[in-house]
Amino acid sequence: MATDLAELSSISSTLEQLLGRLGAMAEAARQAREEDVASELFTVERGLASAHRRLSRMVERAR
Repeated sequence: MATDLAELSSISSTLEQLLGRLGAMAEAARQAREEDVASELFTVERGLASAHRRLSRMVERAR
């Protein structure tokens, strides 16, 4: 499982980076008063954050 654990940890890091990028895009859309776009991006960000938390917990339990 060590190889799988390393891969899962890498995926978790990638998700964290994507969360930052999505959050920045959502904030920019909100500031540009593109409310529909901002709302959708924030929804995607929340879903991705939930997936990231679940994956992170799984990786921690496997260690």
